[in-house]
Amino acid sequence: MFPILETERLKLREITKDDAEGIFACFSNDNVTRYYGQETLQNIEQAEKFVDFFSNNYNEKRGIRWGIERKETKGIIGTIGFNAWSPKHKRAEIGYEIHPNQSRRGYTSEALSKVLAYGFDVMDLTRIGAVVFIENEASNKLLTKMGFQKEGVLRDYMYQNGIPYDTYVYSLLKNDIYTNHESNGYSN
Repeated sequence: MFPILETERLKLREITKDDAEGIFACFSNDNVTRYYGQETLQNIEQAEKFVDFFSNNYNEKRGIRWGIERKETKGIIGTIGFNAWSPKHKRAEIGYEIHPNQSRRGYTSEALSKVLAYGFDVMDLTRIGAVVFIENEASNKLLTKMGFQKEGVLRDYMYQNGIPYDTYVYSLLKNDIYTNHESNGYSN
């Protein structure tokens, strides 16, 4: 059964076909996709394929992606979750996006705290990685604030609109959290 997570203001839940519109609203927005390594969606059918992709990833234990929904309103405002999940090596990569209309309200960090705790405590991960476009200042700041360490640069690592971009690679280790538990503000 798909795990539902709750924070003070958010419900993180399974993404269903009914969310195709919310997915489309995010991924048809150039401000979302420009740092995503994903072409901007042109139609709702492409969004429905995203829903299938997220579902298949979960069923095949390659990842898990939650829809981010505000408790007081129906419909997702973004997604968050793990991809490149390797249970054998106890690692995964975190990914997230939120609709620009909902940014700068702390929703992403609120969801991220909950998902990181789930990754370490329930999925038994030792390492959570992140790959971020160097130009993506908001995401770079957020990961640093959450205690991620920058490990280096991956040159020409991701393509966006046919152009290769360098990315930073980050990691957060389970030991980092439990050593600095008080300073990062994680809550289980």
